[in-house]
Amino acid sequence: GADWAQKLRDVLLSAAPPGLDQVTTMMCGSCSNENAFKLMHFKYMEKLREGRSFTAEEMESCMINQTPGTPNLSVLSFHGGFHGRTAASLACTHSKYIHKIDVPLAAWPVTDFPRYKYPLEEHVRENTEEDNRCLAQAEEAIANSEKNGCPITGVIVEPIQAEGGDHHGSNKWFQGLQQICKKYDVVYLIDEVQTGGGPTGKMWCHEWFDLEEAPDIVTFSKKMLTGGLYHKADLRPKQPWRIFNTWVGDPGKLILLDAVLKTIKKEDLLGNTLATGDIIITGLRDLESRFPQYLRNTRGRGTFCAIDCDTGARRDDVLTKLRRLGVHAGGCGEAAIRLRPALIFQPSHANIFLQKLEDVLLDQ
Repeated sequence: GADWAQKLRDVLLSAAPPGLDQVTTMMCGSCSNENAFKLMHFKYMEKLREGRSFTAEEMESCMINQTPGTPNLSVLSFHGGFHGRTAASLACTHSKYIHKIDVPLAAWPVTDFPRYKYPLEEHVRENTEEDNRCLAQAEEAIANSEKNGCPITGVIVEPIQAEGGDHHGSNKWFQGLQQICKKYDVVYLIDEVQTGGGPTGKMWCHEWFDLEEAPDIVTFSKKMLTGGLYHKADLRPKQPWRIFNTWVGDPGKLILLDAVLKTIKKEDLLGNTLATGDIIITGLRDLESRFPQYLRNTRGRGTFCAIDCDTGARRDDVLTKLRRLGVHAGGCGEAAIRLRPALIFQPSHANIFLQKLEDVLLDQ
């Protein structure tokens, strides 16, 4: 434990998203998001207090979950998003009812995430209108939150809505959302729990978006082996112990992550992911053109790819038959087949997958 701080610098901060130099480790993606929400709320309340200390009333009332110590604040999320299974993260999750039913949750605002028509190059006008519609919804929710009595202190969004159906947003969408956050001084959180660690061909998916500056917070887990959050320095709490957990994440995983990051660099696995992803996307588009009655909406970044079937029942049947042929693929959303191969997945593996998928489609 004596070298813990140095390990954080050498391992986690070596992989930090450009522009973020603060990191806190957590056990999982859900608790990473939960604690990121706390940073949002801290910033808002600190601004209201104008630097003064906590009052006795605030300290006493928070112990029984009453105002003013427990303020009525909220986080904006998006239809189709998935951010975890703990209380606040679940309040921001809108992918499947089974995650949420029977659980008392905060009635926080939720607005639309873009739903595009594909191929993108053939639907530029419609998809631009969709971006504008969804951005207008988000801005309206933020602008009205103060007068509605539950101010929005931050926005949480996935770079790709994975669990909800592999829905993508354009660079314009993510840039516009950042501009709205800056306009209203709310925190911009990008949840990279699923997309972080290289599967899109960059270490962090939001690096594709050409943002004006780094997001305020980026949460991570899964491929990064330990959970946690990167954030800007101005979000660091002034008081100790406000963001903490028993094991400070999973310190032993940093040893493993160190080896993973070095291997990614040594073997150029991000480059491999891009090359393999190109083969997958090209192959899926070819299959879509030959089986239009079954397939549609090919999309992806790197090997983080998906394609829709005409029905959810068809998707389930295709996945079952693929498993019988030794191929494990997943489903998400209503009818999507999603691919989540490891970074060592090669072009030769992609061609095997595409052949197996064709075999299954010929058998429909």
